[in-house]
Amino acid sequence: MNGQISLIQNREATVTEALATDRARLKRVEVQRAQTLIRLTQLRHTLGVAMGILRRQLVSSYESSPPDLMSVILESNGFNQLLEQLSFLRMAEHRQQNTISITKLIKARTAAAAARLAQLQTTDRQITTATALQARELAGMNELLQSRQAAVSRARAAQQAALAVSEATSHSLRRQISHIKAQQAAAAAAAAAAAAAAAAAAAAAQRAADSSPVALGPIGGSGGWAIPYAIVLCESGGQDLPPNSAGASGYYQIIPGTWKLFGGSGPAAYLAPKAEQDAVAARIWRGGAGASNWVCAGIVGIH
Repeated sequence: MNGQISLIQNREATVTEALATDRARLKRVEVQRAQTLIRLTQLRHTLGVAMGILRRQLVSSYESSPPDLMSVILESNGFNQLLEQLSFLRMAEHRQQNTISITKLIKARTAAAAARLAQLQTTDRQITTATALQARELAGMNELLQSRQAAVSRARAAQQAALAVSEATSHSLRRQISHIKAQQAAAAAAAAAAAAAAAAAAAAAQRAADSSPVALGPIGGSGGWAIPYAIVLCESGGQDLPPNSAGASGYYQIIPGTWKLFGGSGPAAYLAPKAEQDAVAARIWRGGAGASNWVCAGIVGIH
């Protein structure tokens, strides 16, 4: 049982580390999302100002007809005034084109910031979902670990009680032997009988400790598992998990090849409803003959 507890603690430490990593990543994404939202707000304000300037320029151009080159030449008093008017017209046209270019640039940046914000929001939701799954998986593993630790405590208590009985019996036998040396044959027979009784009591206590059931109730009151619930808790924590690095998924952590071999529909177990996962797991389990298909069966002491 101590070996099983050590394996469960190692699995629990791995899940805890992954959970801490996801939470740190979620925090970074939330900071980026807040910064992007501030940037988007600023760009939208700047875009509004630029659009206002551009609208005023367009209204001004519409209300006053643009002068043609011949009118400028005829109305100019001298060559210097003509150069000044032409320079002014070029400068006004340049400013208008510059305003249009800046407006287009701000609009593109605003669209890019909005897209970035949407992407960060999607990432935020994905990490939040994964974190919730890991937290529930960790809760299932904690329940299994506590049950195993309680079983070890009960077994140790039974062993201590058997040891106390054995020591008391041994002390009584030594006292009897010291007082009835003259009757060695009878004392030896009595000592052998007492030792046999003590050994039987110790063996019975040990069998009781080995056969004591571990109470493992389902999380949230749900039940109806196709295999022993202790294996389910060790494998998935009682959660419909997405594929891990080996491809195993679902409540029973079934790999795609085994899922297909035993009649599962779809590409992976976690995509199927729980009822179908129960049916496939029952076919794999075969009344306990297929227990070796789950590594956790050995961990929790089911062979």
